[in-house]
Amino acid sequence: MFKQFFSKLPKKSLKPDSPELNRTNSGTDFSTNSNTTTTSNSAASGNGNKSNGGEKYSSAGKSNVATKRTSSAVFPASVVAGIEPLLPFKDVPNGEKMNLFVSKVSLCCVTFDFTDPTKNCVEKDVKKQTLIELLDFVAAGSMKFSEPAILAMCRMCAVNLFRVFPPNYRCSSHSTGENDDDEPMFDPSWPHLQIVYDLLLKFITSSCLDAKVAKRYIDHSFILRLLDLFDSDDPRERECLKTILHRVYGKFMVHRPFIRKSMSNIFYRFVFETEKHNGIAELLEIFGSIISGFALPLKEEHKIFLRRVIMPLHKPKSLGTYFQQLSYCVMQFIEKEPKLSSTVINGLLKYWPITNSQKEVMFLGEIEEILEAINMVEFQKVMVPLFWRIGCCINSFHFQVAERALFLWNNDQIVNLIAHNRQVILPILLPVLEKNAQSHWNQAVLNLTLNVRKMFSEMDDVLFMSCHAQYREQVANLSLVAQRRKEAWEQLENAARLQPITGNTAVLVTPLATSIAC
Repeated sequence: MFKQFFSKLPKKSLKPDSPELNRTNSGTDFSTNSNTTTTSNSAASGNGNKSNGGEKYSSAGKSNVATKRTSSAVFPASVVAGIEPLLPFKDVPNGEKMNLFVSKVSLCCVTFDFTDPTKNCVEKDVKKQTLIELLDFVAAGSMKFSEPAILAMCRMCAVNLFRVFPPNYRCSSHSTGENDDDEPMFDPSWPHLQIVYDLLLKFITSSCLDAKVAKRYIDHSFILRLLDLFDSDDPRERECLKTILHRVYGKFMVHRPFIRKSMSNIFYRFVFETEKHNGIAELLEIFGSIISGFALPLKEEHKIFLRRVIMPLHKPKSLGTYFQQLSYCVMQFIEKEPKLSSTVINGLLKYWPITNSQKEVMFLGEIEEILEAINMVEFQKVMVPLFWRIGCCINSFHFQVAERALFLWNNDQIVNLIAHNRQVILPILLPVLEKNAQSHWNQAVLNLTLNVRKMFSEMDDVLFMSCHAQYREQVANLSLVAQRRKEAWEQLENAARLQPITGNTAVLVTPLATSIAC
C-alpha cells in the first residue's frame, strides 16, 4: 500500500539549468509546478481538483502525458535521489533537513475525499502524521527556510485549502439575521484542514521566514484566494483565516494597500449587490485592528473608506450578525479623529431603518456610544436632525424602540450635552413627550416619558413653561384648523345634497342615509 502511495510522488527532476526551473524561480506562478502530481493522483484522491479550486494553484490531472517532470525548485535532486519522506527530522543531518522538509510538504500535496470516512484511511493517517511533524518542525524554528521550501509550502497550502464552495453549500449558508439560532454547517474535512491552517500560521509568523523572499509567493493572487475562503460556512475556518490574514497584513507591509482594497471590494459587493457573505464579522474585526494602527492625521483614503464602506454597512438586513464589529470600527475612527463623529451621525441618519425595529434599537445604542465621545462643536452640527429622529423613536408604537430612545437620558454625558443646548432641543422634544404622556399604550414608556419631562422642567423651568405654552397654542391652532376644515366639508356636502339628480350625476350618500336601524 505504501508503494502505491509513494508512486504518486514524482521520480525525476529537471536539470538545474533548465528553462522551466528558471521560469519557476523568477516568479510566483505556482502553475509551473502543478504537474507534480500524476493523473492517478487525482483519481485516487477523489476530491483533488475540487479541493484545489483555481487555475493558478490547481493540481495536476489535466495532462495526459504519462511521464511527469517537476521543477527541482520544488523537489530538489537530493530529495528525489534518496530522502525518504517518512523519515523523522531527528534522523537526518542538519544539512538535509530542509530537503526533507520539502519532501514531506510535497507528500502532503496529495488530497483525499473526506466525505467518506472509510476511504483511504491509511493514507489519510500518514498525511495527518506528516502534517503534525511539519508543524512541530516549523514551530521549533531551527533553521531559515530556503526559497524552494517557501514555494513548496505555499503550493501545498494552495492545494489543500483553496477550493470553491458548492452552490447549495453557499445558498444554505447565508443568514438574513433573523435565523441566528440555526446550527452552522461544519466541513467534514476540518480536522485535516485545521492542521494545514495551523501549519500556515506557524510558517507565516516564524522568525525563520524571510518576508522579502516570501512576498513573491504569498502574493496578490494568494491573498485573494485566502479572502475567498472567508465565505466558508464553518465558523472555525473563518476564525483561523482571520488570524492568518491579520498576520499576513502585519508581516508583509508591501501588501497592506492591496489587502485593504480587496477587503473593501468584498464589502462593496456585499452591500450593493448580494447582501450575502458569511465572513463580514471576521473581516470587520481585522479592519478594527488595522484602523487602530492608522497614523495621525488620517489619510483621505481612510476617511473615504469610512464614508463609502463602513457607513453603508449599516444598510443590510443582516446587520445583527456583525453589528458589534462594525460599531467597534466606527468608534476606532472617532477615537482617532473626533471631528468624524458628525460625519458618522449623519451617515447613521441617512441609513436609519424605518420598518425594522430591531435595527432601530441597534442604531440608538450606537448613537449613545458616539454621543459619549463627541465634543460640543460636532454635537451642535447634528443636534437638530438627530433629536428630530430621536423624537420619532420616542413616539414609536414599538415599546422597545421608544424605551431605548428614552434610556438616553440615563447617560450623564448626554444629559450634559442636552442641558447646554436645551434652547434648541426642548422645543423639538416637548411635543413628542406630551403626545407620549397622553396616549402611549405601554406603561413603562409612559413612566419614562414623565421622568424625562420632569428632568426638562427641573433643568430650566422658565424655558419649559414657555415651550409648554407654545405647545398648547400650537395644539389650539391645529384644533381650530381641523374644525374649520370639517365645517368647510359639511358646507360642501350640504350644497351637493341640494343639487338635483340628473342623468349620470354622482350622488353624495351621507352616513345617516346608509345606517341600518337594529
